[in-house]
Amino acid sequence: MPKRGDEKDMMEAYFIGLMSASGYRKKDIAKPIIGIINSYTDANPGHKPFAELVKFVKEGVWAAGGTPAEFGVPGPCDGMAQGAGMHAILPQRDLIAASIETMVLAHGFDGLVFLGSCDKIIPGMLMAAIKLDLPALFLTAGVMLPYQEEDKVYCTSDLKEAIGKRNKNEISEETFDRWRTQMCFSAGTCSMYGTANTMGAFLEATGVAPFGSSTMLFCEGAKFHQARDVGERIVELVQEGKVFSSFMSKAMLSNGIKYISATGGSTNAVLHSMALAKVMGLKMTLQDFDALQSSVPVVAKFKPSADSNISDFHRAGGISAVLATIRDYLELTVPLAFGGISLIEYLNNYKGKIDRKIIHSAMEPLSPAGCFAILTGNLAPLGAVVKKTGVEPQMYQHIGPAVVFNSEEEVRDFLLNKTVQPGSVLVIRYEGPQGGPGMRELSIPAAMLVGMGLHTSVAMITDGRFSGATRGPCVGHITPEAWAGGPLALVKDGDIIEIDLNKNLLNVRISPEELERRKADVQKPVRKLSGVLAAYRAGVAGAEQGAVWLYRDDWQE
Repeated sequence: MPKRGDEKDMMEAYFIGLMSASGYRKKDIAKPIIGIINSYTDANPGHKPFAELVKFVKEGVWAAGGTPAEFGVPGPCDGMAQGAGMHAILPQRDLIAASIETMVLAHGFDGLVFLGSCDKIIPGMLMAAIKLDLPALFLTAGVMLPYQEEDKVYCTSDLKEAIGKRNKNEISEETFDRWRTQMCFSAGTCSMYGTANTMGAFLEATGVAPFGSSTMLFCEGAKFHQARDVGERIVELVQEGKVFSSFMSKAMLSNGIKYISATGGSTNAVLHSMALAKVMGLKMTLQDFDALQSSVPVVAKFKPSADSNISDFHRAGGISAVLATIRDYLELTVPLAFGGISLIEYLNNYKGKIDRKIIHSAMEPLSPAGCFAILTGNLAPLGAVVKKTGVEPQMYQHIGPAVVFNSEEEVRDFLLNKTVQPGSVLVIRYEGPQGGPGMRELSIPAAMLVGMGLHTSVAMITDGRFSGATRGPCVGHITPEAWAGGPLALVKDGDIIEIDLNKNLLNVRISPEELERRKADVQKPVRKLSGVLAAYRAGVAGAEQGAVWLYRDDWQE
């Protein structure tokens, strides 16, 4: 990309004139121009701190001899979008990536700083950074303060599970109202190991964000120091000519996947890792992902799969402590964007605390072979995903009759108003990338199951998604999805479903002949679409390919 603002190029007069009108001087335009992509919004606590943080990033850029130029992208909150609004969430990942790519191509920035925190924003920004391959760094906003009531500490996932408790009258309306107004206690990302903090930690683990940044409280003074450091460092990277692929390599992606698995990360990370690999031009299947994630022991778990929250994790040593713990499983010669050193040099000099009550040793892990299970079988020929470490061991093997729903609304209504029989398998279909559309996250129905005490006797399977805030026997990402003709569309009430996390199986006990006969009777639900969701359904790939839309490799020359 040619340098913009060259006075010797007569055709740059328009660019210089319009930048001048924005307040930039000619000598400012001659410096490295750093695009600062800010996903600030008033409507998302995980992104609200960026209104302040961006000022410190700009100061760092100016101090290092660069010129900052801020522009915005959406910052949707998955939690607020639960239910009907969730159709529009996953499409925004690719829209955010595309909007960044086109803005940068139009304006010709020399380097990029990405300010993002939450579930689809970080992956979208990563996709753009990979595609553009300019010098680039990331900074998250920091973590929400946990909520404490007497001797118990709560966070957002506890609020989701409270819905089920209130439905069973285990808590009063007064308690429920107090929790829903106070449990999300401050700005910052929710203090649980949901997708937001999983992907924020991925940035650290792959060396493109400052260590300590994703687990730090949003209000700590050190967060502002990090912002200045990022602003200064991005100018240095431009001057050194080090583009994003210098750091985000195949080896570093592998490290990121292994880190996520070692810490019991969100199942959404499977989807996003597949998408990142696709944009990087790598051929990665779910089986390839499984080989990486299952090669590492699980050394830590956090809310909702354990009692510790993200602030506990930070005090225990955070991402650096986990990398030090699993170093024998990582590619160590990879360079880090900060400090001009490799990962092995960083870890050899690491003197930080490691609290073994929270971060177990690799020799005494919580689980020996990764946090996920990738299931296949006659219900999931191309694969399905479950967070195995979030499932009670007695539910690793479960056989029960199907109770079939064609939407999230149907299963929510059932959980609120009907009796759920222990032993059953709730089947929610037509919620995949095409069918939903948008592959909605069924984290509230899953949390209701836990809150109602059914997660040790009832399973839930879907071609939709679950959240990092999900625990229990919840199998998602079933592919092919029902809308695309997947076998989930053939299941009827009472069919016997077999889930086996030890053997990685997901089957319905129906003969191949009967499944074939049922295809003639399938009727999709009527879901008329227009606008962006219609375009999304027409173009999105399956979950086994990361549900990529605007970055499908079969659209590229």
